[in-house]
Amino acid sequence: MLPPRPARAPVVALLATLLVALLPTAAAHAADGREVSGGRLDWGVKSSFRSYLTGPAAQGGWELQDGATAEGDSQFRFHSAKGTYDAGRGALEAAYQGGVRFTGHKNPDGSYALDLVFSAPSVRIADGKGTLYLDVTSKARKTNKATTTSQVPFASLDLSGVHLRDEDAVALADVPATLTAEGEKAFAGFYKAGAALDPVGLSADMLTAPGASAPPQGEFTGAAVDWGVRRTFREYVTGPASQGKWQLSDGAQDGGALFRFPQGKGTYDMEAKTLDASFAGTLRFTGKHLDLAFGGVKAAVKDGKGTLTADVAGNGRGTGKDVPLVTFDASGLAEKGGLAVVSEAPAKLTAEGAKAFGGVYQEGADMDPVSLAVPLDGKAAVPALPSSPERGKASPAPSPSASAAPAAASSSSSSSSGSSFPVLPVTVGGIAVLVLAGGAFLWVRKRRAVSAVGDSDSVSGE
Repeated sequence: MLPPRPARAPVVALLATLLVALLPTAAAHAADGREVSGGRLDWGVKSSFRSYLTGPAAQGGWELQDGATAEGDSQFRFHSAKGTYDAGRGALEAAYQGGVRFTGHKNPDGSYALDLVFSAPSVRIADGKGTLYLDVTSKARKTNKATTTSQVPFASLDLSGVHLRDEDAVALADVPATLTAEGEKAFAGFYKAGAALDPVGLSADMLTAPGASAPPQGEFTGAAVDWGVRRTFREYVTGPASQGKWQLSDGAQDGGALFRFPQGKGTYDMEAKTLDASFAGTLRFTGKHLDLAFGGVKAAVKDGKGTLTADVAGNGRGTGKDVPLVTFDASGLAEKGGLAVVSEAPAKLTAEGAKAFGGVYQEGADMDPVSLAVPLDGKAAVPALPSSPERGKASPAPSPSASAAPAAASSSSSSSSGSSFPVLPVTVGGIAVLVLAGGAFLWVRKRRAVSAVGDSDSVSGE
């Protein structure tokens, strides 16, 4: 005869008691959740890989995609974080935009034996542990077959001693990163699992906490708009072709990788999510046969779309007052910390903007992202200008040469221009300038081969 079954009632009662006890905690965690809107992730992947890539063996380089930028010559910056943050648990999930394509070992048919795309990085942090995820497109080194994998757990982040307990923003610097087993496979076997990667820096901005009182709307003063124009243009201006510089006046400020136009004033409607603002400051670029100035900068936001206009002066065409230079994604306009903000919004060149640049860049070309900060009460202040390795001077663009790595051909993981990049002469104010079709200079700097670096876990099998 089977033994009698144990009574279920005590077990059910115990589970019910535990459930009731856990409900307040779960509700508290849900209430702690904050929406991430804005922020950046800085990462160089791995220094020895970059050195190998641009060295004599691979003779390659990299191109930036979807609004990613280069910070100095050692880091790539991914922008526009979205996600959630639980201050009570110290848990963060943030997804960033942008990508980098690495190419090397060019084949006779114009393809590349080494062809890697790292894009859409995201970070998940919980219980003192962190992971960096990437969308990866890579070629198998033996079969040459390209595969794309979404959100590969690429690197483990060492968060020893890190406690995320900030109500308004999260900021981490120099977080050690280690390649995972999944990352080894996605990296086409260049490095083994456990290899040290470049450290990661990241930030995440929060929307106003749920239930917080709405800041006042109407007229405002003391706003600022940040815009770097375009990195490749800054490099051209200070490079060997133009041998020029930029000057700021009337209150404009130099943030290294961006310019700030301050003292903004105008009106803001919180419910309609509309904004109109005018700013102080003049930015002037000069060089050989180049004289281009932006002043009287204005920003307008409506229906999730932003437009940046300026009075354009200089020796080229496209000059005039209130010229719409770029449009930008303003769908992330939000209130936080007493400010209405748009953080690093992707920007596209307008037809009028293309004329202002003398046709060097075409309508729709990616320009540097736009950030806006508007104080909504007397206590709020716009953020300080971010520090940057480029502060005070843009890095000169490399001169085209026979030894320079060729531009990358288009692939299934296309860049923002969606095309290959042949070098074409374009005239600006009477001077022929070498630019890349599609609106991007290939950012390549020659470096020593990995063997010269002496990295103990350098690229294998090459």
